[in-house]
Amino acid sequence: MSKDERRAEIIRVAADLFEKLGYARASMDDIAAAVGIGKPTLYHYFRSKSELLWYMHEELIDGLIESHGARVEQGLEPAELLRGVIHDFLRNIATRRGQCRVFFENHRELPDADLAVATEKRARYEAMVQDVVRDGIAAGTFRKVDAKLFSLAIFGMSNWAYQWYHSDGELTQDEIADAFWDYAYRGLMP
Repeated sequence: MSKDERRAEIIRVAADLFEKLGYARASMDDIAAAVGIGKPTLYHYFRSKSELLWYMHEELIDGLIESHGARVEQGLEPAELLRGVIHDFLRNIATRRGQCRVFFENHRELPDADLAVATEKRARYEAMVQDVVRDGIAAGTFRKVDAKLFSLAIFGMSNWAYQWYHSDGELTQDEIADAFWDYAYRGLMP
């Protein structure tokens, strides 16, 4: 297994443990045991639990920014851009549930320097989504709303799904994302 593959495995296993035990209760000993490596080997890949949290956060926020940027580069209309934002959140929740939990619940526990970077990236992403709402308003696609408040509503509706979404539930992640988009879009229609 390459170093990158092992790091990815550790992140996945740690995220599952954080989902089951909670970030505060899961220890580096627990993570090492669950991965099947010694604690010194774990420290070779991650110096601390907060470093693991940092990598989980970065992976998610960078993925959201990159995915949104790719849609913007494709020239998609504001409605499709916002729809994509919702789908990104639900896809992450469906495929990285534990990682999403710590992303939403524990990012404030990052060391100060990392927290400053994380906070800036989150703010940049929120601004990107707000810009989409403003662009949709300017184009006449959306009615005039407070772009920041509407973006927060989208985030709240989509992000909170990590609390209750299960892949074996009645609806798929895409069906839920489409329903959320329908509720939001009808509320934006002029």
